[in-house]
Order: sequence, then structure tokens, then C-alpha cells
Amino acid sequence: MKKIVVLGAGLVGKAIAIDLSKSFDVTTADVNHTNLEKMGEHPEIKTILTDLSEKGEIQSIVKDYDLVIGCLPGYMGFDTVKQSILAGKDIIDISFFREDPFELDELAKQNNVTAIIDAGVAPGMGHIILGYHNEQMKVSSYKCYGGGLPFKREWPYEYKAVFSPMDVLEEYIRPARYVLNGELVVREALTEAEIDHFEPIGSLEGWNTDGLRTLIKTMKVPNMIEKTLRYPGTVNYIKVLRETGFFSRDPLLVNGEQVRPLDVTAKLLFPVWELKKEEEDFTVLRVIVKGKQNGADKKYTYDLFDKYDKQMKTTSMARTTGYTCTAIVNLFADGKINNKGICPPEFIGIDKNNFEFILNYLTERGVQYKVTEE
Repeated sequence: MKKIVVLGAGLVGKAIAIDLSKSFDVTTADVNHTNLEKMGEHPEIKTILTDLSEKGEIQSIVKDYDLVIGCLPGYMGFDTVKQSILAGKDIIDISFFREDPFELDELAKQNNVTAIIDAGVAPGMGHIILGYHNEQMKVSSYKCYGGGLPFKREWPYEYKAVFSPMDVLEEYIRPARYVLNGELVVREALTEAEIDHFEPIGSLEGWNTDGLRTLIKTMKVPNMIEKTLRYPGTVNYIKVLRETGFFSRDPLLVNGEQVRPLDVTAKLLFPVWELKKEEEDFTVLRVIVKGKQNGADKKYTYDLFDKYDKQMKTTSMARTTGYTCTAIVNLFADGKINNKGICPPEFIGIDKNNFEFILNYLTERGVQYKVTEE
């Protein structure tokens, strides 16, 4: 039985560890004692209390395992992948890191390592869908809308962080890249907001975020864009915070101390954004692929609406992200993914059998994509 270590035991890491423990020998490592205590209902999962940000700690931990799953915040993601590669360990990572993963491609190949990155829902599942259709047709346009929200809209933010809160802030400040008529376009985050209807929720507001990531290099599609979804009105108040400087990384002198505004903002927002115990959330994802197939115009729309699992007490974001990741883990463990080096999810979707396996795996866990063909 393969030995797997899951780095990070937050909302998503926990769901990943539990799902994998059905088929693998699983250990999870985290700096947060409370996160590890929540694993108590699953004694088959071993736990390690450790600070993975300390130099050398990741390599020290992963050396005893066959496969590494990275579930750490985005600011730790790139180094987590790098350290796993240096340790000669294959890794499947879900973090939203800002660095270019292909900077590690040669290093991974030299170490005979497969590093699958962005193995979640968005980015992740959208890439898998595009990878599949790009093999089947001449794609002219790809759009992806995704978001995770609480059912209960509470003032003032009408939002709860259903994944790493620091990665949420990244969506508000990281410049958004998209492709228009074959040209790379860079815009501020929160730009080009639009309101669309998503069943059964109703109107949601989408804006540009940097979710295309590897697709910009790997897919020769002339029009590609990804937008994050929130309740309408979000863009305005987040822009006020951003333009006032609350998200700045540049230190300010306050009472003789150097303080980064972003750190203060995080300290204030994260407790307000924390999901209450058993608070219900939902995930919406819409992927639209257009192009020519067998000489005819084709449009495929994938719609996902998923909600909190009351029985398992698992957030929807943990389900939709985590089970996409664990589907990929199972494919990799069965030898169905053989790419050495950096392997983005679109490379996995190219194989029809892999694509269908992932959709079926998700369906078995109640994460169901409705596909419309026009």
C-alpha cells in the first residue's frame, strides 16, 4: 500500500486525507494542533505536529513517503513543490502560488519527479475540461467562472473563507492575466465585473482573477478568461479596501513600528471570515468551451452546484477541490499519469480515459457536473 503524506490539515487537506485513507496509508502534517485534533475521528490517519515553514522540514518529513500532497497556503506552495522535488518525491499540489511552476520543470525532470500542480477545482477542474476538449476540437474560446460562498449572507462581507484566507486576499490583489484574440492581457484584479445567473442561487458577480495560470503557456486557444464569483456588491467594497491601502505589502511606520497593512488586514478579516461550526457553504463552477468540431460550431457548458455535506460535515469547497485532487492521486497511483517534470491539470485531461475517470470519481462522491452541448 502506497504511503502518502498530506502537508496541511486545514478544511481541504482534511477532506483529502480522509478520502485517501480508504485506499492508502495516510499521514497528515500541520503546525496547527487543533487541525490535527480534528483527525481524531479517523484513527487510521497518522498525524505529525510540525512547522513546515522551517528550513529543511519538508524534505525531512517527505523522505519516508511514496507520494506528497501539498495543501499549504499559496505563499508556501512553490517552495513546497521545490523541496519535494529536491527530496526526489512525486507531489500533487493544490496551492494557489504566484510563481511560474515551469521554473521547476527541469529540476523535476533531473530528479525523475512528477509534480502535478493546481490539482483543485478552480484552478484545476476547468483546466482538465479544457485539456480534454482541446484534443477533441479546435477550441476558440474558454471561459471559467468559479466561487465558494456561504449560504447565509451576513453583513458586512457576505463571505466566509472556504480555503486559505491569504489566498482569498491574493485574488483581490494579484494582477489578472487573460488571453484575448491571441494576445496576453494583464488587468488589475477586480476589473471587468459582470453579473450572471447561476442556478439555484441566482445572481452572482464575477470579475477577472489570475486563474488561467499554466493555460497561458500550454494551450494555444485565442480567447481564455477566468473569473471569481461572489455575491453582488463585493467588488465595490473590496476595491475601497484595496485603494485605501489595506492590502499593501509595503511597511508603514506606526508608533515607531514597521507594520505591513496586509498583515493587519488579515488579522482583522480572518476571524470575521471564519466559517462557524457546521455552517453551510456552496460551490459554483461554470466552464464554457466553444470552437469547431468536425467542421461544425460547438459549445460545451459544464455547470457545477455543490453544497456542504451534512453527514460528513465537509465543506463544499473541500469536496470539490479535495476530491478532484484525490481522483488525480488515484490515477497517478495506478500509473495512468506518466509525465515527468511539471504536470498541470490540462495535461491530465488530454487523456479521454483519465477525464472520464475524474468525472465518474467526483459523481460517486456527489460532486456532479451537468454538461450541456449545443
